[in-house]
Amino acid sequence: MKSFLLKIPTKLRFLKNLDISFIINAVIIVAFGILNIYTSTYYSNSYFFAKRQILWLIASLILCIFLVFIDYKTILRYSEILYWLMIIVLIATLKAPAVKGAHSWLLGTEPAEFAKITLTIALARKIELMEGKVNNFKNFIILSVYILIPFFLIYKQPNLGMSIVCLCIGLGILFISNFSLKAIFGFIIAAIPTCAAILYCGLLKPYQLARITSLFSSDASDSDSLYQVTQSLTAIGSGGTFGKGFLKSNFASNGYIPEIHTDFIFASVGEEWGLVGAIFLFTLYFIFLYKIIKVAKTTKDISGKLICIGLFSSFIFSIFQNVGMTIKVTPVSGITLPFMSYGGSSLLANFIALSLILNVQVRRSTYHF
Repeated sequence: MKSFLLKIPTKLRFLKNLDISFIINAVIIVAFGILNIYTSTYYSNSYFFAKRQILWLIASLILCIFLVFIDYKTILRYSEILYWLMIIVLIATLKAPAVKGAHSWLLGTEPAEFAKITLTIALARKIELMEGKVNNFKNFIILSVYILIPFFLIYKQPNLGMSIVCLCIGLGILFISNFSLKAIFGFIIAAIPTCAAILYCGLLKPYQLARITSLFSSDASDSDSLYQVTQSLTAIGSGGTFGKGFLKSNFASNGYIPEIHTDFIFASVGEEWGLVGAIFLFTLYFIFLYKIIKVAKTTKDISGKLICIGLFSSFIFSIFQNVGMTIKVTPVSGITLPFMSYGGSSLLANFIALSLILNVQVRRSTYHF
């Protein structure tokens, strides 16, 4: 093995550090997702969505491997350009024709999925240039502006769930950058009246408010989202410990849960694979998230560490939010379950995120500070 590695060109020696199990773990989650996409759409669309997801997986893997060869330090040098290009794209998205009442799509893609990537690398680069001095008032204002611009543009689509992902990325990165506890406490204090204003001053769309209030209602006729959640809870509960078995679901396969192959894919997992299937999925996610933290802890480069933490924040919030809404713990939102839900933009964005983490992982011993 050593003799083989010695034959690798010097510029490619970093590949010996590549954690292949990281990619395998993600692919297993996607494969499990494709099984559930297939079973939840089989009776209405046969193989259509499952086949498309397989094609998106192949494209995502190719892009992921390609990006690993590009040093993330090179990518960071273009972070400012990438960030502002994405802002222009988000503005253009607001001008594009609405799809299902939302301006979230542009040329068949969902730009908000990629905005979380550009925001992460832009913040990592800014903080690196600031030498980690995030508690400096001027620096804090600059970072806040960088977080809030995509937040409001995505919120205007409207896509409240993905806009909150942007906030989670920003807060995760600031926290790991030794953001002062006083500032964090002040942020929390300021957030309470802000949230109250959003709830009671008409800043939320009626359907968004209904999704929040439906958490405290038991009448499925109160809103479409509550009906969706009620059906999801029934499906998951009916799966029991071992589930009903592949292609044997009643709720997941027969159209009783709207958008099950995208936003509510976990309901299919619960009904067909039961508690055992859910534990299997959560174990894969735990391994995936643990690996991200391990890379963040072992890299000596501040920007590499912040990239990992920003993407970790995005993934863990998305998992919690998506699973939470299927069991009526969190409000319904358009956030997909990472690597599981159907969607080309989501899958591509997740593998781009994975490629950045792998990029840091294979080069973590290269940079010394």
